[in-house]
Amino acid sequence: MTTFLAGGTGTPKLLAGAREVFDPAETTVVGNTGDDVELGGLLVCPDVDTVLFEGGGVLDRETWWGIEGDASTTHDYLGDLATEAGIDPERPRYLPDDLQTAGRDIARWRRFSGASEFMFIGDRDRAVHTLRTSLLDEGYSLTEVTRRLADAFGLDADVVPMSDDPVASIVHTPDDELHFQAFWVAENGDPAVEDVEFRGAESASAAAPAVEAIRDGPVVVGPSNPVTSLGPMLALDGLRDALDDAVVVAVSPFVEDEVFSGPAAKLLAAVGHEPSTAGVADVYDFADAFVLDSADGTELDRPVVRTDTSLDTEADAERVARACRDALDRVDEPGEVA
Repeated sequence: MTTFLAGGTGTPKLLAGAREVFDPAETTVVGNTGDDVELGGLLVCPDVDTVLFEGGGVLDRETWWGIEGDASTTHDYLGDLATEAGIDPERPRYLPDDLQTAGRDIARWRRFSGASEFMFIGDRDRAVHTLRTSLLDEGYSLTEVTRRLADAFGLDADVVPMSDDPVASIVHTPDDELHFQAFWVAENGDPAVEDVEFRGAESASAAAPAVEAIRDGPVVVGPSNPVTSLGPMLALDGLRDALDDAVVVAVSPFVEDEVFSGPAAKLLAAVGHEPSTAGVADVYDFADAFVLDSADGTELDRPVVRTDTSLDTEADAERVARACRDALDRVDEPGEVA
């Protein structure tokens, strides 16, 4: 059994080639849910859905978001209708504070009005969110719903969320507190960042299947954002404790101090870590080994396997996955592996 911790696009890209190295039937993917939002009454799980859509062969690989070729009829008409009603369809509209915590727990701290659908949701994508939300309303847990969706998309791997409880990644800027999706999608990651909070993590419990999968390990942490993709998971006591006991290899999303993509550098600096591979190693103090890019000369106090860590193609992903397997096989060997 091998467990992947997945958030953002880095780990799903790795998974595209990992199935040639790690048996999907013996693989569990634990998805980050700190980026989830409830938009217009529908629960959207961006990181989990990217794993589902990639494994199901329907992912839009240009954007690594949503379903390839998805129609935009409802999204476009909703924007037109909102504009005619005097509403800016591109500005996120948080529900009032007294409504953020009303209703079922899964919706807390991340509720947006659908009057401004600032995130593009295609018609088939919307059907996924409608089914998910309806099953949650029927009383199923997020873990149960995610497994049903994985079956629907024909995945061999087991896909589970990090928690059935709500956790929201909140970015603190000088002017406001923004949900990560509002910060990254609506604001393009432009505002200065003072801190990142994982709201609700202190009272949330790690999902039992996620903890069990990590304990059954080994574990692969893909090159996702260490703050907003992995940070919500690390904020959960049970999950973090399991990682401390597991054999873990992590792929750096940096080449020394250059990040491959996304806001990882800005967010790492905001939470007090060097924006570099060395900073990632500090955050991942539970990792037993690392996979670094061949051009990354960072010296670490743990075994290192180097390869080209770009993930532009499935062949790239398979190469990086084999490096992860190599690192796991050599965890007990002292020093660096060339």
